[in-house]
Amino acid sequence: MSIFRKFSLILLSMFAFSAWAQSDTLSITIAQADKIFLQSNYQLLATSMNIDVQKAQVLQASLYPNPVLTVDMNAVDPENNKIFHLGNAGQQSVQLEQLILLGGKRKAQIELAKTNVEMAELAFQDLIRQLKFELHTGLYLLNQQQILIGKYNKQLSMVDNILTTYEYQAQKGNIPLKDVVRLKGVYLNLSNERAAIYSDFFQVLSKVQTLLQTKSVVLPIVTDAEIQSFIQPFNVQLLIDQALENRPDLLLGKKDAAFAEQYFNLQKKLAKPDITLFSSYDQRGGAFQRQVNLGVAIPLMFWNKNQGNIKSAEAQIKVKNYYVEGLKSQVIAEVQSTYLHYKQTVDEFLKNNKLYNDEFEITLKGMTENFQKGNVSVLEFVDFFESYNNALSEISRIKIQLATSAEQIKLSTGKELF
Repeated sequence: MSIFRKFSLILLSMFAFSAWAQSDTLSITIAQADKIFLQSNYQLLATSMNIDVQKAQVLQASLYPNPVLTVDMNAVDPENNKIFHLGNAGQQSVQLEQLILLGGKRKAQIELAKTNVEMAELAFQDLIRQLKFELHTGLYLLNQQQILIGKYNKQLSMVDNILTTYEYQAQKGNIPLKDVVRLKGVYLNLSNERAAIYSDFFQVLSKVQTLLQTKSVVLPIVTDAEIQSFIQPFNVQLLIDQALENRPDLLLGKKDAAFAEQYFNLQKKLAKPDITLFSSYDQRGGAFQRQVNLGVAIPLMFWNKNQGNIKSAEAQIKVKNYYVEGLKSQVIAEVQSTYLHYKQTVDEFLKNNKLYNDEFEITLKGMTENFQKGNVSVLEFVDFFESYNNALSEISRIKIQLATSAEQIKLSTGKELF
């Protein structure tokens, strides 16, 4: 092995080893990753806490206004030259008042708070939907990159062994030096392609580690049977119906429109006056000594009848309804587009899956053996080798594309369909 190739292998090995050695590896299935994600993701945990925040607001909305106690005591009596003249001949008064909400305001505020809870729950579900899509697509990509890296490692080792033999033979003059140079080109090509895969692998790994809140190197376990399970005979209209029924962001939009209706009703109720009941005791400041009074206070709705807020809330209903209709159209378009892409991906996968079989590996082994025996020229070997690697990359791409398009179907419908 040449010094250059030794250095190249050592450098790449050190790069890969250092990344792996920084933390333990975590080999997990998609289901296991989902469990870790739901338990550990800080963004999810923070959003779930917002549900508790909104539930606390339901409690707050159900509370009645507190009574108000007012105590008035004499501080200075200039006639009798006394301070704090509070005895029988002095002055003090006490008043207790209570605001009574009328017109169903308290009930309306409770309903608004409950709707906020439902909206927080839907926002939480929508976040799960989006983050799970990112997690799953990342895991499938890592899996295929991991497989490709393993195959590239085997190929690099094989080409390196061949190169060692060819360099020795070239030094003896048994084979032309140009064949060695051509093989070195193959080796460098493989090395560069593997380095590019490593780069993509670690970028995706970083995102997956963040989603799972782990420092371990995540190595997903995905079988070919799992990839095959993504092939389903979907009906596009059924997918649209499921999306309109299940998409959390659409349900959130509808709930927001319902909130606007409730808010409008509250504003109308606020136009109705509340009353304040009070009772007071006045020792000497009233018409009679030690008099006890009862009273009622009610605002006269002559000018401010909450007209502006009512009109604003009414207009907001139209805004929210238009938004929901727009969101429906967007959801339908997304499902249709996603379905067409999914269908095209399935067709491509089925076609290519028939072409790629065990014959590829058998042929590679045969070509390598015949090349080493001198039955195949360097040009033929290099040409086949490049075609083989292109096929490997293409099969990996198609598998990733199928898994991603299946996840996009789940994302667009808001339903676990696989």
